[in-house]
Amino acid sequence: MTDPLLTTGLARELYAVARDLPLLSPHGHVNPALLADDEPFPDPARLLVVPDHYVTRMLLSQGIPPDRLGVPRRDGGPVETDPRAIWRLLAANWHLFRGTPSRLWLEQTFRTVFEVDTPLRAETADEVYDAIAARLAEPEFRPRALFERFGIEVLATTESPTDDLSRHAKLAADGWGGPGGRVISTFRPDDVVDLEREGWAANVARMGELAGEDTGTYAGYLAALRRRREAFIAIGTTSSDHGHPTARTAALSPADAARIYDCALRGEVSAADAETFRAHMILEFARMSLDDGLVLQLHPGASRDHNRALFAAHGRDVGGDIPQATDYVHALRPLLDAYGMEPRLRVVLYTLDETAFSRELAPLAGGYPALFLGAPWWFLDTPDAMRRFREAVTDSAGFYNTAGFVDDTRAFCSIPVRHDIARRVDAAYLASLVEQDRLPADEAAETMADLAYHLPKRIFKLGKGRS
Repeated sequence: MTDPLLTTGLARELYAVARDLPLLSPHGHVNPALLADDEPFPDPARLLVVPDHYVTRMLLSQGIPPDRLGVPRRDGGPVETDPRAIWRLLAANWHLFRGTPSRLWLEQTFRTVFEVDTPLRAETADEVYDAIAARLAEPEFRPRALFERFGIEVLATTESPTDDLSRHAKLAADGWGGPGGRVISTFRPDDVVDLEREGWAANVARMGELAGEDTGTYAGYLAALRRRREAFIAIGTTSSDHGHPTARTAALSPADAARIYDCALRGEVSAADAETFRAHMILEFARMSLDDGLVLQLHPGASRDHNRALFAAHGRDVGGDIPQATDYVHALRPLLDAYGMEPRLRVVLYTLDETAFSRELAPLAGGYPALFLGAPWWFLDTPDAMRRFREAVTDSAGFYNTAGFVDDTRAFCSIPVRHDIARRVDAAYLASLVEQDRLPADEAAETMADLAYHLPKRIFKLGKGRS
């Protein structure tokens, strides 16, 4: 069968270089309990539909509410609990996903993970459901067995500093976690940095309890963050991640930062001060990274919970976020003025705004040793957008100021599929350079292996010594 992403023999040869390399997942959202407990997966609907906001948001756009898809409500109200009914609803509306990456990922998962070739549609819903369910009942389809089969070398989950990390302790006890382990964490402090987030004060208090620090003062708050970073590093963490609305950075004096922090504790902070505090904290985290070595990832540009009705009913991370235009040149200037020339710092920058690829991001990454470009993510983690990314940034940033592929997914079973598609896209792009006499074939093959494996391993410190 012809692969639409590999249109030439050379592209197929380059893809073969990376096809069987181990998978590195340095940033993602798989629940660590999945691998810590190693329980059988639930039914196909709860595995592949309910937690996938790509799927549920598309169905919502056509008037099918998340309640009918089994997405839990914040108020504990009733939702659909019959997994077969949820699956049939997906199958009846499968046409909505024509041409989308969601359909590509799911169909590849059906075929390559579960060995189910029957096309999904309303009349085959039960047949496909039963075939996947039968697979899920087999020991070979337990999470740890699939981890081994997928060829995953390292998988990073994402936790808050308010997490007690007990799941990672179990993974370490079982020989799966800890420094140098197969499952590590990522330090994600948004819920204690975003002063406007619901429950911020309670989150800060919880962090203080875990850290053994008094977070009633700004100095104590910073000390608690450092202590929690130490706890994360002890379980193998090599990077932090920051999901801010904008890319803004700012250098506040300790007194000004403390003033905003104190206002927030009293519940009196303004939106402007909250944004300034978030911007300031990126510089604080950069200073911490210079001390403890964590790679700093910045994921800006999402208007979080834009769909307020969806958030009110079902909470965060259920498909209610929307990309927005993002300025990087001016927003990052304070950070780059302070630390952009510091080779010990690694900042991996992502975007939801592909208009910034060639205009801002590639020149910035091509001009500052501390800055690397993360893979296209979320609304841009599609074959076409990944190709556009390479075409837009390579002229200014080359390949080696990019950080390789990051799947950034909660959908564990889709991890090998997403990596495979990214490898096919890169193979096709590199083949085009060879065919235009812009790159020798042997260098294209070396670059192929670097993009798929060696670059993310080095930049995210996932190799021996993790330096």
